[in-house]
Amino acid sequence: MSEAIRVPFQAAESEFTEKRSRFISHIWKVESEEEALAHIKAVKSRYYDARHNCWCYIIGRSVVRYSDDGEPQGTAGQPMLKVFQRENVTNVCCVVTRYFGGILLGAGGLTRAYSRGARDALAAAGAAELGEWAAVEIPCAYGLLEQVKLEIAAAGGTVDAADYGAAVTLTASVPAENTGNLQKRLTELSAGGVTLAELSRSFRPGPRLEI
Repeated sequence: MSEAIRVPFQAAESEFTEKRSRFISHIWKVESEEEALAHIKAVKSRYYDARHNCWCYIIGRSVVRYSDDGEPQGTAGQPMLKVFQRENVTNVCCVVTRYFGGILLGAGGLTRAYSRGARDALAAAGAAELGEWAAVEIPCAYGLLEQVKLEIAAAGGTVDAADYGAAVTLTASVPAENTGNLQKRLTELSAGGVTLAELSRSFRPGPRLEI
């Protein structure tokens, strides 16, 4: 498992049924406790007739909260939390709603079900690693365009925009630590004819990763 810190790539939901109990999961990327609590409140309002709305959230490295919402202690919020801790995911809020189906699942069954709810939601959302990214501009001839795109991808970057004029000017996002190597590859590719210009740097999530 990568030690890089991750956040959910996008909001998502998932659902499954276990012994007639219906489990509905929602996940969001959040920046504050207030934002997390607002999501939790909204889900409780939407699923007001559900037996349980169990939740957890992690903000940064230190704020960790969870609730079993009436389920036996330790069978819901904490197992959900552990899913995100194992994957190094932070700035996350997750709510798993349960409509009771009349069949008791037992402590082990509940733990597995709520863990699955959190894991399925994270898989649906995807994750993104936090890191320092450089926004770069790369002018190149049309004949080199596809090769330049391949080099950007090989450097872990993404093409964000393309301006088609007498030549093509690509705007791309590249992990900051890879810009030097990318320039070296572009120099080799173009015999020195292609030079990237770094526009800015920021600490932000990268592209979507599958979980």
